[in-house]
Amino acid sequence: MPNEPQMNPITEDDIANYLANSPDFFERHAQLLASVLLTSPHGNRAVSLQERQAEMLREKIKVLEHRIMDMVRHGNENMVISDRIHRWAKTLLLVQSTRALPATLLAELQTQFMVPQLAMKIWDVDARYADEPFAQGVSEDARSFASSLTLPYCGVVSAIEAVSWLPEPATAMSIALIPLRPGAVNGSGPAFGMLVLASPDPQRFQSGLATDFLERIAELASAALSRLRPR
Repeated sequence: MPNEPQMNPITEDDIANYLANSPDFFERHAQLLASVLLTSPHGNRAVSLQERQAEMLREKIKVLEHRIMDMVRHGNENMVISDRIHRWAKTLLLVQSTRALPATLLAELQTQFMVPQLAMKIWDVDARYADEPFAQGVSEDARSFASSLTLPYCGVVSAIEAVSWLPEPATAMSIALIPLRPGAVNGSGPAFGMLVLASPDPQRFQSGLATDFLERIAELASAALSRLRPR
């Protein structure tokens, strides 16, 4: 007798594919929907297909609610930061004494953003300000390092000269180094200064931190401090 062709057994995937491609199946067999029972994820009790679908929908709604709340929270946090930057920038515009500008910039930045320690050095300033503390004690290596930063640097403290500018370098566990240069902070031109923010909290300025607001601070500080440069 010739060999009869062997029939492959029907698999669960075959059934799933059939149902996915036959949307009218349950219209023709509506009674099946009422008889299908599934295990509830909230216990071992059996629930109907409709109830299981309702539970899945509620879970999806909870996930969406959490996402919306996170978006609202982040939006509120960003609004607070934006308001602080606005108040800080307004203070800089009101400073009349150019010589007092660096100290005011640091003091207001510390107040608005509650940064434990700050320091700043500026070079290539006008001769009138060459003897000011903010224009002293910067090596060529520090200047080159600042110019090499195309974005603010955030991370743990390492052997960086700028850390020594802080009032208490030993207590700085995380830092943000912000280059100051004309135009955008992410430009390729040489920097004329660097702003240092430091915290005893290792997570405050951790590596990988988004630097959008630090970039705005850099641009505003650079614009304000341009008054100290030769014209």
